[in-house]
Amino acid sequence: MIPGTTPGMPCTGRQLQLLAGVTSLLIAPFLFVGGPDWSSGPVYKSAWNLGHILLFALLTLTVKPWQWLYGWRLWLVVTGVLLAMGIAIELLQYGQHLDMEWRDLLRNLIGSWLIIAWRPLLVSENRKAAGKQLMAAITALLLLFELASVAQVVARQFQMTRQLPALYDFRLDKPSAFWSGPLTASEAHALEGSKSLRIDLGTEAYSGVSLDNFPSDWRGFATLSLTLFNPGTRPLSMTLRINDVEHDRSANAYNDRFNSRLDLQPGVNTVTIPLAAIEQAPEQRSMDMSEVRRLGLFATRLPEPRSVYLLALTLD
Repeated sequence: MIPGTTPGMPCTGRQLQLLAGVTSLLIAPFLFVGGPDWSSGPVYKSAWNLGHILLFALLTLTVKPWQWLYGWRLWLVVTGVLLAMGIAIELLQYGQHLDMEWRDLLRNLIGSWLIIAWRPLLVSENRKAAGKQLMAAITALLLLFELASVAQVVARQFQMTRQLPALYDFRLDKPSAFWSGPLTASEAHALEGSKSLRIDLGTEAYSGVSLDNFPSDWRGFATLSLTLFNPGTRPLSMTLRINDVEHDRSANAYNDRFNSRLDLQPGVNTVTIPLAAIEQAPEQRSMDMSEVRRLGLFATRLPEPRSVYLLALTLD
């Protein structure tokens, strides 16, 4: 019998430590292999990131640093070690061509801090110490903040699926959760009850924007319709490109996606494209219309900066 245990009772502390250690070993490889890639959806990415909190909570239960340290030294040393570990992990992930996410450093700390803060309240006789309760409350709030961030992403994605046939909600003030590139919400030239998106085009080789977060299942629709406003006095040539998830995860070949030139005359321009043409655009396969992943609008080597306004983007 292990000293300090009661006959017939399981050695709960040792079993918990062993279980935490084994689970940590099973989870740790997923820091470097598997998981979301750059073409994965926001919900998958945000939920996956919570794994950092779980992993480092389990590691803390396994190592049990309170065996050697206590008080502010425990917090300081654990925080320093985890920051060093976290930076090393992020650099290794970068070497594996995985995205670097510096907020993961905070998630690592939250996982460990939760155990350090809540353990005394669960096992110590001095549970009513104000300092311990304060630290437990702070770590709980940090965890709730991370969970709320995931819930916000889930709610946003759910709302997005309900906006079909529109691919983007032009009433939004901040397009950055859906678009990448030099664009801003604007009142100029907007359709009634909504805003427009002003796209600022530069003189570099390729200048434009990409819609990366939108309803991806286009099955059941027949056409894609875009309405743009060219505020200039001269025509503007742009390219519309569309690809699916398979293209994102391949060599990104030009002939493996849909590409179409748009010649925008001054004023309002409405472009309608049959989805059959988009589906048949890849040279050696059919585009997966249930997993359309990216829609880009760009210009090539403009002689001077130009602007264009996107007013509507819908399926019909």
